[in-house]
Amino acid sequence: MYALPDPIRFNQTVYLIVRQIPAGQVATYGQIASMIPTPDGVDPADYDNLGARWVGEALDAISGPDEAAIPWQRVINSRGGISMSEQNPAAALQRARLRAEGSLHNDAEVVDLAVFGWGGPDADWLRDHDLLPPRPIKRDGPTQLPLF
Repeated sequence: MYALPDPIRFNQTVYLIVRQIPAGQVATYGQIASMIPTPDGVDPADYDNLGARWVGEALDAISGPDEAAIPWQRVINSRGGISMSEQNPAAALQRARLRAEGSLHNDAEVVDLAVFGWGGPDADWLRDHDLLPPRPIKRDGPTQLPLF
């Protein structure tokens, strides 16, 4: 694994996208990464593998006054869950915020992406910001949750 060539620019792009997610909807780390063109100096295959992790690192870097302006709690993993460990106080905060917004309301602690998954910004907004259409997170047809 290698470091992101321009983390400040990448993080700012992540924050720009995350600010577009409406209350009551969620996006995944991979979905956010899919909207950001492969950064200069990064092999596209490596970006496919590392982009979601870099989005998570960008959200982890939010602090101070930015915290209230960036709805980081609306970004979850591809299984609809919170990625932070239960020992992390931010996990409880994320869970509480998602419950307050109405997107997390079951005992399984999993957001139903088919119901609450965000489709992404409109095409004009993406074009105006030199971003790509998001990878869809809503699946057609029935889905099965992993047993383990």
